[in-house]
Amino acid sequence: MGFNILICDDSALARKMARSNLPDGFAETIYEVSNGMDALEVLAHHTIDLVLLDLTMPVLGGISVLSEIKRRQLETFVIVVSGDIQPMMQEKVMSLGALGFIEKPIKRDVLTSVLQRFGFILPDTYKPAIAV
Repeated sequence: MGFNILICDDSALARKMARSNLPDGFAETIYEVSNGMDALEVLAHHTIDLVLLDLTMPVLGGISVLSEIKRRQLETFVIVVSGDIQPMMQEKVMSLGALGFIEKPIKRDVLTSVLQRFGFILPDTYKPAIAV
C-alpha cells in the first residue's frame, strides 16, 4: 500500500524534482500545490500521510503551515524541503513538529534515507540505480 503525499512548493520544478525522487511505488496519490493556503485546503479534505513542505512561498509560507497543522492537530507527517538551511530555521521547524529537514535541491538518496529513518520504508526495500 502506498502513501498519500502532498508536495507543497511554489516552484513547479521543485515539485517535479520531489515527485521524481520519491521511491518507486512509495506514493498511492500525490497532490501538488504551490502555496501554504492550498496545502491547508488539501489537508482539510484528504487524508495525507506525508507532506513535503517548502518554507518560502507566496500567500502562506511553510512556517505558517506547520503552525496551523499543529494548531488544528492534523494527523500528518511533515518533512521540510528548503534552501534555508540555517540551524535556527531547522530548530524552528522541528519545534513546530516537522520530522526532518532536507536541503534543496532534493536528492533521491537523501530523501530515501530520511524516509527510512522515520519508518516510511524499510532499509532493504530501496535499491539505488547503478550507473553503467
